[in-house]
Amino acid sequence: MAYVSPDGPDGVEAALSPESGAPGDPRIDPGLDTPPGTPHEPPGDGDGGASFFGRAREIKALREDIERAGLNTISGRKEPRARVLLIAGRPGSGRTALAHEIARRLADRYPDGVVRARLTETGGGAVPTEATAREILTTFGVAGPPGAGEDQLSEMVREALAVRRVLLLLDDAVDAEQVDPLVPDNPDCLVVAVAQGPLTGIPDVRPCTLGGMDVKAAVDLLARYTGAVRITVDPQAAEALVEECGGQPAALVLAGGWLAARPTASVADVAAQLRALPDDPGRPVGDRPLARVFGLVYATLAPSTARTLRLLALAPTGMTDAHTTSALAGCSVTDARTTLDGFVAVGMLRHAGDPAGELYEVPACLVPLLRDRLAHDRPGELQLARARMLERTVRLLQSCRAVTEAEGSAARRKLSELPRALRFPNAAAADDWLRTRLPALIASARLAVADGELDTLARRLVAALVRALAAHRGTEAAAPELYGLHHLVLDIARRRGLHREQAAALLNIGDLDARTGRTHDALARYRAALDAGRAANDHYATGRAMESVGGAHQDLEDWQRAADWYGRALAQRIGRGERADEARLYGRLGAVHTYAGRYGEALRDWRAAAAGHRRLGDLTGQARALSEAARVQEYAGRPYESLRTCEEAVGWARLAGDVRLEAALQLRLADTLDRVGDPTAARLHRAVADRLLGTEEGGSAYEIRSTSAME
Repeated sequence: MAYVSPDGPDGVEAALSPESGAPGDPRIDPGLDTPPGTPHEPPGDGDGGASFFGRAREIKALREDIERAGLNTISGRKEPRARVLLIAGRPGSGRTALAHEIARRLADRYPDGVVRARLTETGGGAVPTEATAREILTTFGVAGPPGAGEDQLSEMVREALAVRRVLLLLDDAVDAEQVDPLVPDNPDCLVVAVAQGPLTGIPDVRPCTLGGMDVKAAVDLLARYTGAVRITVDPQAAEALVEECGGQPAALVLAGGWLAARPTASVADVAAQLRALPDDPGRPVGDRPLARVFGLVYATLAPSTARTLRLLALAPTGMTDAHTTSALAGCSVTDARTTLDGFVAVGMLRHAGDPAGELYEVPACLVPLLRDRLAHDRPGELQLARARMLERTVRLLQSCRAVTEAEGSAARRKLSELPRALRFPNAAAADDWLRTRLPALIASARLAVADGELDTLARRLVAALVRALAAHRGTEAAAPELYGLHHLVLDIARRRGLHREQAAALLNIGDLDARTGRTHDALARYRAALDAGRAANDHYATGRAMESVGGAHQDLEDWQRAADWYGRALAQRIGRGERADEARLYGRLGAVHTYAGRYGEALRDWRAAAAGHRRLGDLTGQARALSEAARVQEYAGRPYESLRTCEEAVGWARLAGDVRLEAALQLRLADTLDRVGDPTAARLHRAVADRLLGTEEGGSAYEIRSTSAME
């Protein structure tokens, strides 16, 4: 997720200072062995300041790196790009916490804000640059075109940052290829990148490599969990525990949480237990301290609590809430919330910082450890947990959409039948839920489709998400997300041989391509949709595809092919007796023939369209078609015939009660009369148009004149 903020982290993976429940919080799960009145005061919300421990040397080095002369400056040239600071370290080393602390301290230098984006997914895969760029653009209110590629979106990011002073924090980068396209060509910006190692390929970057914390800061961090007394009575044991934890903040937080939950345990006890645990020889040396501390804490959890914890590794984007946890674990929402708060108290989770306080984040450094333990669960049970999570998400999305419907509608009646926990109190609350959960919802849909074992649920999830987005944001505003969702539907349809769904997805994607000017791409989609529609024997899809192919050729100004494909679509509509579509297609053929200068054929098609609308009783459609026929007659050099046809169109528009169309036609008549040398009659028709428009507030002849009668 990317967002702009003057301070505060976006969920750090190395918890120098995770959030926690208050001391003695009665909601803490008994399975965590945390008795009431636990004598500890956990750190605050992780925004740096008083909650940040140590790293003074690293902070000084990073600040000096900002001020040092770059290679271009040394050679006498102006720096062309933003400076890139690199904080390198293993997960759990506090690298993200340090990056957030640097951002907090430097925020006042960058008045346009701090933009944060995470470049690694929960499962360890790299986030596509395209997705990161789109999220960064969203923070500035810039909509990336649906279906736009990495190069176009990266260029848009650089353009957006070229006129701003922004600190860009790119967390957990996999390689330089993720970072380099996002570096702004603006030396007034700063990029802080977090990675496990050097980012080879980005010039003039010197990594600040993190090892363990210094002993004093590490002991202070422990004391925030255990209280000062247990540290004071045995300072050597505290230092020994720091050594067993390798000075890693994430390991120290877990050890501190374990001690905080056991007021009678000594620091020496936990240090001794850690020493007795064997190392995993298959694990990198730098990861072993955290793995051992995690193993110690995990082993003390009640079986049901431990199961809930490891199931959280299935949560998309590492974010969870009471509903997701309830579905995964098969427990009530209330019990799930209690368990989550208990995990926060012992450092296994942290609050994600959403305004409502309902989202929790699994520290990324713990996800691999949870997945290791999850591998021992039965595959069938894991699949069932995923299915419950998807089903719960579908129901929440259905509720999210239904709350936007009118009172008394079928959707609202169905909504009232849902359990209270699945209902939103109003549309605003549902909109806020959709906005904060959208990255996780899209990730959930993507993972469900990739899984391939729950395609029915995946299809329902994508459909519910599409409907919810359309209801809350509209199809235009939600087009970038809808483009990706239609691709997910296409993936399932191809895998399952569902030709009808395949055709529908291709048509939707083609429409979005056409809307953003990628006409050749749209044409390829429409042709593929035609093949899929024929395979499904879906007459609607084939007709729609043929018409869309014609529209794409029309956009490319290939009038002959456009007319050919419109003719094919028209023949199918005539054969099936679909009169409304027949009349509309006659109009599209008339427009193409007009553009091509084939006025005889155009006039014939427009008159056929008018006749079709007359048979349907569509007086407005009949008037519009006759109006276009009059236009063709004028183009063909037959102005008096054009006047008669336009007068006929005026009569039908008047019968239809379409005031604006009648006014537009009166202006058309006036223009034609001017051209044939009758200015007096032209003034009379303009006066009629002005009187007609006077009945509509704010209307004017100039507005109507600039609008085609066919619109």
